[in-house]
Amino acid sequence: MKIAFTAPMKPLDHPVPSGDRTMGRLIVAALQSAGHDVSIASTFRAWAGQGGEEIQREIRDAAWTEADRIAAAWEASGDRPDVFLTYHLYHKAPDWIGPHLADRFGLPYAIIEASRAPKRQSGPWAFGFREADKALKRADMVAALHNADAGCLAPVLGPDHLTVLPPFIDTTAFDRAAALPKPLPAPPLKLLAVGMMRTGDKTRSYEVLAGALDHVRDRPWRLTIVGDGENSSHVLSLFPADRINWLGARPLEDLPGIYAAHDLLVWPAIREAFGLAFLEAQAAGLAAVGGATFGVPDIVKHGETGLLSAEGDALAFSQNLLQFLENPMLAETFGQAARRHIAQTHTLHAGARRLVDFLQSAVANYTNR
Repeated sequence: MKIAFTAPMKPLDHPVPSGDRTMGRLIVAALQSAGHDVSIASTFRAWAGQGGEEIQREIRDAAWTEADRIAAAWEASGDRPDVFLTYHLYHKAPDWIGPHLADRFGLPYAIIEASRAPKRQSGPWAFGFREADKALKRADMVAALHNADAGCLAPVLGPDHLTVLPPFIDTTAFDRAAALPKPLPAPPLKLLAVGMMRTGDKTRSYEVLAGALDHVRDRPWRLTIVGDGENSSHVLSLFPADRINWLGARPLEDLPGIYAAHDLLVWPAIREAFGLAFLEAQAAGLAAVGGATFGVPDIVKHGETGLLSAEGDALAFSQNLLQFLENPMLAETFGQAARRHIAQTHTLHAGARRLVDFLQSAVANYTNR
């Protein structure tokens, strides 16, 4: 199958690393691993940092110009895709390119990771909300990455046009790292936090984590932090300097070994869709203490591969962490279960299989219009 791909929220070549960019690249890699021909139709970014109809109309017009450019190239070459696939749209980043081209060339149109916040129907994001809804209604198949998003999409999509597509990662390097011998968990427990140090929700996650660790300051633990950003000075000041090891931002190839060298992932996940770090940590054999935000409960099995608490509740987070601090071998038991869980459900191979089924459903829905 020939698949044209775009990511209006964050193109795959965007210079700033993020879970969103990584997930987009994984989708392309999974489809290619299954033998499909994926081309990046456009790297146009539709995301707007601030609302307002005038701002988003300008972006829409630029997107339509980009769509016309792509159409001219397809017509000149005589080569066109079998389906158009868009990754991640919402009110701040509607997709104007995919529907335009799908209508012009008579193509099935599919969306992965759509999110919809009904509170944005009015206010500065109302135009973007309506435009994102137009794309959803044109789509032949839509996938949410977790059940919370699916619940918000259901009012505008029929059950035959909506599914949940669990996120996945390439576990190869994590499997290798997890297979290396390492000591059993013992005091002081080796904790790990992985997250960029941006203002807003990422910083808030670090603040909640610092508050939770303060509640267990009399227990033996050490914290490694992987991440950097414009708010690094503030973030690092939250933690006792003699109990942390800050590694800064690290290349992706270093992460499997870093995860595997620790006992427990700790991350409050404020406002996160699901958190790739939870998938990566579990693949490397780590249990997780996290916030029960959006899709996190879909990928961390509470009471089996990790312990989750209400989003932003530092005291409840610390109480979950305390269970591991008081019984370090619990981290080993949960960590082994976590590794099995990822191997069963969240591998690149499993993701590829679900993606192919998803696109075949989109084609079938288009054919049966």
